[in-house]
Amino acid sequence: MPPQKDSRALAAPVGKRRHATGVILVLAAGVMLSIAGITLRHIESASGWQILFYRSLTFCIVIALWLTFRYRARVGRAFVAVGRPGLVVALSLGLGSTCYVFALLLTTVANALFLISAAPFMAAVLGWIVLRERVRPATWLTMTVALVGIAIMVFHGVQSGRLLGNLVALGTPISFAIMLVVLRRAGHRDMLPAICLAGVVGAVLGFAMSDTLVLSRHDLALCLFLGVFQYAGGFILITLGARYLPAAEVALISLAEVVLAPVWVWIGVGEVPAALTLVGGGIVLAAVVAQALTGMRSRGGG
Repeated sequence: MPPQKDSRALAAPVGKRRHATGVILVLAAGVMLSIAGITLRHIESASGWQILFYRSLTFCIVIALWLTFRYRARVGRAFVAVGRPGLVVALSLGLGSTCYVFALLLTTVANALFLISAAPFMAAVLGWIVLRERVRPATWLTMTVALVGIAIMVFHGVQSGRLLGNLVALGTPISFAIMLVVLRRAGHRDMLPAICLAGVVGAVLGFAMSDTLVLSRHDLALCLFLGVFQYAGGFILITLGARYLPAAEVALISLAEVVLAPVWVWIGVGEVPAALTLVGGGIVLAAVVAQALTGMRSRGGG
């Protein structure tokens, strides 16, 4: 009789491959998302509303095609199934992506991304208020540390005349936090159709606020690139990668966006972050990393 192989020994390589796949997908998503700043810096004359319109429209089209491939004849039912929570998700992400575009235009990429990285803490507070989720003492501590970093960057924004950009940037993590809390409450319901509808929200806002939608070929190409690759590509990859990794690990690895985005604009257009931006941003980033690592340990992921 041949010896029986240990099922745990067989499962281990499979588990490692799934984990490695998740890491690669989420890391690639972070890289894709990180190119927004450098791309926007190469826009020649398009307004923020025009950029928002084309970026959101192409994002919506790509996600709709993805959903059609996934659901085929049942795609209409998938959109109906998101219900009211899906509409809240769409509105939150649509407004958040609007703030994201304008934050990158109104302040430095480093400032915007470091402030946006505070989203997990805002989601924790909102989850505590709305869903009565328990917030661990370690999370309260890291949130307090992150607030110190945010205060430093906002103070620098006042000094440098970029306060509006910093305040707009803070609108993004607030919107994302609302979206995350609603997604948690929705449970296992597929909210990707709601994410697609967020593109409709952004496109409608961009259309309503734009004097004209006529762009140079150069600017149009960059806007379409943002919608197809940076926005839609990043979201699809992070959605796929999240299937293989704990949420805390996804949050940690996706910080590649926050780290890489200022590097690209520094190399590409010589946009060097100010000292206070680096200090405040470093504090926020350290707090987010600490939060993700403690989250992994509490779930047996580290």
